[in-house]
Amino acid sequence: MVDVICDTSFLIHLANHRIKNLATLDTDIGFIQFLVPDTVISELNKLAKQEEKSKEANNTIQYIKNFKKINIGGSFADDSILKHVRNNGGVIATIDKELKYKIKNNGGSVISIANNRVVLEANRE
Repeated sequence: MVDVICDTSFLIHLANHRIKNLATLDTDIGFIQFLVPDTVISELNKLAKQEEKSKEANNTIQYIKNFKKINIGGSFADDSILKHVRNNGGVIATIDKELKYKIKNNGGSVISIANNRVVLEANRE
């Protein structure tokens, strides 16, 4: 099984948009388990209190209620995820271009969303 750590942007997109290949993702990539860091849950709870973001954030909180939660510490999700990748490697799910670049340059792999499909991006050589 491949553990995939999700950032806030990826989860919001996953919860609020129709993703075409989600049902067959396990056969395409191998059996995966989405993990939600504690810092991402904190960010979602903050977004849920903002009028313009509350609907998407609350949808996402409901969507991930059965996802496995992990504690990676820190106060800002992107920084915590990047530190985790530096120390442990791993696969991160994000749609944030800047974070993707940093993850790949620190030895991690990236799962993202393109054309409403979840895709595994190639690492930099």
